[in-house]
Amino acid sequence: MLTARDLTVLEAAVEAARRLERHRPRDDYTHTVASAALDVGGRLHTGVNVHHFTGGPCAELVVLGAAAAVTADRIETIVAVASADLRVLAPCGRCRQVLLDLHPDARVIVTDERGFVAVPVSDLVPYAYRQPVA
Repeated sequence: MLTARDLTVLEAAVEAARRLERHRPRDDYTHTVASAALDVGGRLHTGVNVHHFTGGPCAELVVLGAAAAVTADRIETIVAVASADLRVLAPCGRCRQVLLDLHPDARVIVTDERGFVAVPVSDLVPYAYRQPVA
């Protein structure tokens, strides 16, 4: 079950994905995923992926950078949404690891047999690699 704050994050990501799809040239697939995050201070942050053959950042990583650029508080909740069909996407392995490392208390909105759920990022990374503390 999503909280009201979770729904705010999901709605922001869906709206960003809709904007992407409305303004995307027909054959341009550079930006296909939108993400939104809510920090513990209540500020929303959005971003989109940058697809490129050399590799590019996922939407979740762009959101983390955008949040950091405005000195956001810790991320409370994050979600990614595909622009083509507005479905919620689970984060890739790299994004899961980055979220776990930088925002270990964050929750991620994903889907399961019950519908939308917000789960601790640690649930998405069983047996996680933990960077040694120097």
